[in-house]
Amino acid sequence: MRSLALIPAAFLAACATTAPEPDPVTGSLPFFGTGYRFMNDSCRRLGEDDYTNQFLDDSADLVGCPEDMENLGVFVTDTGAIEVDRREGFVIYSVPRG
Repeated sequence: MRSLALIPAAFLAACATTAPEPDPVTGSLPFFGTGYRFMNDSCRRLGEDDYTNQFLDDSADLVGCPEDMENLGVFVTDTGAIEVDRREGFVIYSVPRG
């Protein structure tokens, strides 16, 4: 009889929602899109979450680029990007729109 009592508990535990696993490439940063400026660029826009909302600005895009990206300096010069943080192997920039 005791084992029957455990079945509902096991079922509920299996149904519980868990936080998504971090992506092995992008970690837990909320990237979206296929590239920033051009399709398949290494840099990508970042969405809003508890971490990134401190950097969001209505007049700028929040963009993450791999720290080891070869043309990082060119990206900064071309876009006017301002580094706001580094996390999980990415440089996070605020890129002014316009």
